[in-house]
Amino acid sequence: MAEHAVHPAYPVGLRLSGRRVVVVGGGQVAQRRLPALIAAGADIVLVSPSATASVEAMADAGEIRWERRAYADGDLTDTWYALVASDDTAANDAASAEAERTRTWCVRSDDADAATAWTPATGRSEDITVAVLTTDGQGGRDPRHSAAVRDAIVEGLRDGTLAAPHHRTRTPGVALVGGGPGDPDLITVRGRRLLAEADVVIADRLGPRDLLDELPPHVEVIDAAKIPYGRYMAQEAINNALIEHAKAGKAVVRLKGGDPFVFGRGMEEAQALAAEGIACTVVPGISSSISVPGAAGIPVTHRGVAHEFTVVSGHVAPDDERSLVDWAAVARLRGTLVLLMAVDKIGAIARALIAHGKDPETPVALVQEGTTAAQRRVDATLATVGERAEAEDVRPPAVIVIGDVVAVGTAGTGSPAE
Repeated sequence: MAEHAVHPAYPVGLRLSGRRVVVVGGGQVAQRRLPALIAAGADIVLVSPSATASVEAMADAGEIRWERRAYADGDLTDTWYALVASDDTAANDAASAEAERTRTWCVRSDDADAATAWTPATGRSEDITVAVLTTDGQGGRDPRHSAAVRDAIVEGLRDGTLAAPHHRTRTPGVALVGGGPGDPDLITVRGRRLLAEADVVIADRLGPRDLLDELPPHVEVIDAAKIPYGRYMAQEAINNALIEHAKAGKAVVRLKGGDPFVFGRGMEEAQALAAEGIACTVVPGISSSISVPGAAGIPVTHRGVAHEFTVVSGHVAPDDERSLVDWAAVARLRGTLVLLMAVDKIGAIARALIAHGKDPETPVALVQEGTTAAQRRVDATLATVGERAEAEDVRPPAVIVIGDVVAVGTAGTGSPAE
């Protein structure tokens, strides 16, 4: 094989769907490589006396066929591709020799120079597969360099810093993207990529604003709060803007704070788009109901303290006829209560909970501007939270946590007000 080392490997993508692939050895190498072979649709036979628990689970699930024995000559008959990765050097040598005789492309984990194929460092971003092979300058492989190059490319594709526009005709449509609680690093990888590919972005006030500065100059950014409403209600005007730009052939991103379907009116927008026959993709986001308490050192559940948490919108008061919340039932719950959009109603909500039997000494935390540089935490009890919120001038956006988990949080985490 040494005579071949001076020549670079020829890159190729193997189409293994329905084709026999043999893996010799059921250890850590097989555990890492098998998922990609399964995803490729290969007909996989594992030949190994033993296997890791994860590999055994793949066999139990029917994803691979496991022959529990050592390699034997003839195992590579009618095989398209072989991965030789056992801890038995003699068996590996024999399997490599059979692969050479039968002209089967063979990767060997313990001796790359004895193999007829090398596994590149691979990564994926949506419909793109990145495969990298590098050499050490003498014809040999440099796997660490390959992995570093792969990681840089995949990360760039995922976060949009590496522009890779589609050149085939794109299908216009709208992506409802949950931007997370505010920290721009907490948007999902898919959400960030769609932002980088957008022609138009219609953004909420509570969306991660810092991401907008990263958009290419041709992208039209529309502040949803400044869309002219005219005779329309605000939401109807936003729906119309989404429809108008999508029908103009644009790739539109509706960037929302948190998750689109957690008090985000995302379904109203999806329904409006569906009524017009416009394709809509929903990209879930990290909800502030969980992430903001976590950022302030408060677990919404904790063993022995809370086995449940309930998220309630506080945008209308308990005595408002529009309220859909059964406050009496909520007061009886023993777990954690998380309130969103409730800063100006927290006094009335606290009084209602106490009136329905909630302990006035129940701990409460108000976390303002969670996950951002301006985050601060104000602690109180159910009996004092109304006064504390007013005295500390707590302003939206803020997440309010009610329950014993407030007292569990790690000391020094978050920014509690004195």
